[in-house]
Amino acid sequence: MASRALTSIALSAVTLLCGCSAFRNYDSELAQTNQQLASGNVDAALTLLEKNNTSKDKDLLYYFEKGELLRAKGDLSGSQNAWTSADQVVAKWEDAVKLDTEKYLAQFGSFLVNDKVRRYEGYDYEKVMLTTQMALNLLAVNDFDGARTAIKKTHEREALIADLRDKEYLKSEEQAEKEGVKTQYKDLRGYPVASLDAPEVVSLKNSYQSAFSHYLAGFVYEALGEKDLAAPGYRKAVELRPNTPLLEQALVNLDKPAKDADSDILIVVQSGLAPARDSIRIPLPLPISNNVVITPLSFPIIKPDTSTTPFAQIGVDGQQLNLTQLNSTTAMSRRALRDDMPGIILRTTVRAITRGVAQKQINETNPLAGLAVGITSAVLEGADTRTWRTLPDNTQVVRLRLKKGEHHVSLPSAVGGSVVKITVDQRYQVISLRAVGNQVFASGLAAHVTPSANPTAVASLKQP
Repeated sequence: MASRALTSIALSAVTLLCGCSAFRNYDSELAQTNQQLASGNVDAALTLLEKNNTSKDKDLLYYFEKGELLRAKGDLSGSQNAWTSADQVVAKWEDAVKLDTEKYLAQFGSFLVNDKVRRYEGYDYEKVMLTTQMALNLLAVNDFDGARTAIKKTHEREALIADLRDKEYLKSEEQAEKEGVKTQYKDLRGYPVASLDAPEVVSLKNSYQSAFSHYLAGFVYEALGEKDLAAPGYRKAVELRPNTPLLEQALVNLDKPAKDADSDILIVVQSGLAPARDSIRIPLPLPISNNVVITPLSFPIIKPDTSTTPFAQIGVDGQQLNLTQLNSTTAMSRRALRDDMPGIILRTTVRAITRGVAQKQINETNPLAGLAVGITSAVLEGADTRTWRTLPDNTQVVRLRLKKGEHHVSLPSAVGGSVVKITVDQRYQVISLRAVGNQVFASGLAAHVTPSANPTAVASLKQP
């Protein structure tokens, strides 16, 4: 009778855990949502998002995704409202860090709680890109003053993150030494180490500072006549992405007087989708109760998006112009994971050892209770795969001078061959375009998409 009761408890625990929202398959949910986005069905994508987020207590990811989908739909006001809600969540995180950094680090570094059951706080690059995307919304309606405020917040957020991560990495090293954990991600046999050691990843100064964000800051300050602030923005962009002629030229031209009355236009082309996160199991030898036990542990990996064919040129009034890439979300997410892996390995290893010792002790007194613990542990085991999936992957720009009036921007056939009619009527203007699959989206006052008469097939959003 007791055996049946314990077995029932074990099965009930598994059922409850599997039904918990913390164990939702976020990547699967967003794959479906992004498939609708890539086919141009933004309303269907929004419907799926709402269907998968029925709780009144919306999390950060919901606001991230909703803001980007509404932006693709052209609802900049709704997009900005969603992202304002996201920004308020991030602001609470900032307040917690400022109030007591040590307490925050202690809670985040807890060995007892699996990363995927924590409340999602967003990766550093997501927090910074949030305010950058908000600035683009404002620039789409020529609100340079509002964009300036968003940019200022971006810089303040970067400074807070920099200070926090320095302390976190130091604390993680101290804890690893204390716990005797010497494993590094390069020691994980079967782990795709090369993806974290790729040149475009290692060359990044960190995971959260974007050359695009700082170049955009320089452009906004220049447009507002604040050249003393524009110069640092351009210099920082050069520092983050050296040997990039577009960035270096911005500094050179800053002190030159305008030669004509033409408008200074920055065309921003964001394409693709942020990479997914997946979980991979790696067997590691762990010291459990004076024995070395080979234990499979789960670690996150980055899966690049393949929805959108890369392209490097756009046409403006029939002339092909080269685009300059200033941001890769895939590279930033890999850099974030590369920097986070020591802490992830430490927490995962200590948690596994603690769990193994506890289960051995329970098995010695009550094998069925030990079975229940083992089943529950198996359900709990797994890396955190949540991440902002509708965020654009590549951000490319071209800067040029155009006469006021109507102009046409043509996209390559690889992304549908759409033509975007733009109206130039300001001294400085930012035109933002978004390409996903073979769809091109534009929003704001000055840009309107004319779909190609012969659209190509929608690219698959399945990950390799």
